[in-house]
Amino acid sequence: MKSKQLKLGAATLGTSAVLAMGAIGVVSGVSSAQDEPPKPPSPEITLGETTTSTTAPSEPETSVATPEVTAEPAPTA
Repeated sequence: MKSKQLKLGAATLGTSAVLAMGAIGVVSGVSSAQDEPPKPPSPEITLGETTTSTTAPSEPETSVATPEVTAEPAPTA
C-alpha cells in the first residue's frame, strides 16, 4: 500500500512542477515581448577620406604562370 501512495505523491509533485514551469514560461514570454528595447539607428554609409576608386586593368599582369623551381622526374624501377 505504501508503494502506491509513494507513486501517487511523486506523480502529483511532478505534475505540479511541470505546470509551474509552464506558467513561469508564459509569464516571462509575455513580459519580454512587451519590454523590447528600441533598436539603435542604423549608421549612415559614407566613404572615408582614404578611399580611392580605381578601375581594373584591361589585361592581367602575368599572362602565363611559370614555376620558379623545377624538380627531377621520379626514378622508374
